[in-house]
Amino acid sequence: MTDTPKTRLATDLIHAGRIRSNLDENAEALFLTSGFAYENAEQAEAVFTNQVQHFQYSRFANPTVQMLEQRLAKIEGAEACRCTATGMAAVSSALLCGLKAGQRVVAARALFGSCHWIVSTLLPQYGIETVFVEGSSLDEWRAALSKPTALVLLETPSNPMLDIVDMREVAALTHKAGGIVVVDNVFATPLLQKPLEMGADVVVYSTTKHMDGQGRVLGGAVLGSKKWIEEVYQPFFRNTGPAMSPFNAWVTLKGLETLHLRLAAQGASAETIARYLEKAPGVKRALYPTLDSHPQKALAMSQMSGGGTMVTFELEGGKEAAFRFMNAMRIITISNNLGDTKSLATHPATTTHMRIGPEERARLGITDGVIRLSVGLEDTQDLIDDLARALSAAAANR
Repeated sequence: MTDTPKTRLATDLIHAGRIRSNLDENAEALFLTSGFAYENAEQAEAVFTNQVQHFQYSRFANPTVQMLEQRLAKIEGAEACRCTATGMAAVSSALLCGLKAGQRVVAARALFGSCHWIVSTLLPQYGIETVFVEGSSLDEWRAALSKPTALVLLETPSNPMLDIVDMREVAALTHKAGGIVVVDNVFATPLLQKPLEMGADVVVYSTTKHMDGQGRVLGGAVLGSKKWIEEVYQPFFRNTGPAMSPFNAWVTLKGLETLHLRLAAQGASAETIARYLEKAPGVKRALYPTLDSHPQKALAMSQMSGGGTMVTFELEGGKEAAFRFMNAMRIITISNNLGDTKSLATHPATTTHMRIGPEERARLGITDGVIRLSVGLEDTQDLIDDLARALSAAAANR
């Protein structure tokens, strides 16, 4: 038996969680099987009574998916992980697995549209009280968490306005109120931000984004303590079935191998583009965590080790200018995805955040002129040239 050496991030992204079959394959094996066989009926019984560890059914666990779970846990610094079919499956299951009628949830107002719907619409249907707060206001957090609370949900930086939540303070307040903190960390990724180190209890991801990062497969992940995963999350996961497919897990494993390289290059490009947009004619404001103009730069940099791949900006001229801008792009693609090697632009007011309504969008600052830009791996100057061309088109007929 050889000792397992202590390894660093770039090594963990390639090797952590690896399982080799008796064939000693070098690349991770893809186990496309729904079920697993037993040597005899006695073994099957022992497996189902948890007396023997053995794969049973890929809805419960699968070797390829398990490799991804173990790798993500190592990268995140979590004790355990379960992977789900989509990012929204991760969010919804992380909430519903432990909540009961009569309990109370507090959430930052700035959430992805589907997450906002879960809090505003779905949870109340199950008799769960929900309260929204302005995520940047500790006074609002203090007031909301002065009552017993079962769970807090937040994302930081937020989608799409890159609002920052003070995770350390919110976690301390939540724990005093008797609850757990669930953080959607998709914009920062586990490479730029570690919510568990700042007091969060559960971290959720859409692995569709940076982890695959090449627009190929859907997936999600839920990470937390071994006790919470096994006692609270696993029974819900096993019996409701939001499992990730082995193929999607295999593709995501391949994506993780280059995550640190892609994220560094995309982040550097994003910061350069944000600085360009900040001074560009026709742009009311540009938002990026490392810009001096970002109102929460100090807090962002106390929690993050980099600004990430996302830039949000607001154009003069509202929806008409935004549509002219997007239709004039030749390199950047119009898409509601993000974290891709291809640069993608989204108009949140008419897509990802359309269904939260105009009043809620106004509260969040999501005007008709706001565009969310996910910066890819193209040449930075080519992207700036594309943005300049689109800005000229946006200014036409004004």
